[in-house]
Amino acid sequence: MPTKNPRLNVVLDPSLYDTLTELAHKEGISLSLMARDLLKESLELHEDIYWNKIAQEREKTFSRKKALSHKDIWE
Repeated sequence: MPTKNPRLNVVLDPSLYDTLTELAHKEGISLSLMARDLLKESLELHEDIYWNKIAQEREKTFSRKKALSHKDIWE
């Protein structure tokens, strides 16, 4: 029976595999779920780094004199 979610095959070096297996065992979840959760966390961190970089660039050009107030926006 086909599954709903796509699959991914990954080749790991033995030490990484052992660490992942140990983490999964401690969490009481499958190796697949552990890998999925760590990938999600990593992608979230990369996204945070990206948006932080964008925010820092925008902050350089921010001017309080040109900024709209809360009142200006919501009226």
